[in-house]
Amino acid sequence: MPFITWRDADGTEISANVAAGTNLMRAAVDAGVQGIHGNCGGALACATCHVATDTAWAERLGPPGALEDEMLDMVEGERTPTSRLSCQILVRDELEGLVLIVPACG
Repeated sequence: MPFITWRDADGTEISANVAAGTNLMRAAVDAGVQGIHGNCGGALACATCHVATDTAWAERLGPPGALEDEMLDMVEGERTPTSRLSCQILVRDELEGLVLIVPACG
């Protein structure tokens, strides 16, 4: 199970071992990560699971799909070049050590 970390705007971190195949929105909600809501349950319809990564991780994750890219225009926090919707990222062993940044909202 890869070890994943979520870091919020003030630097607080929550980490968890996450089973392969789990989407990172569900993992964040289960871990109690503030700022990840997943209002649509992972149906790619709300953009409340917005995260960002550093450039190296963004390359490993790959770009967002077309619908995800459209939804990213609706995020509450600032969209960055490495923004993703965490419901669209499925955990795999290669994501060991991934750090996701939860943008400040409002």
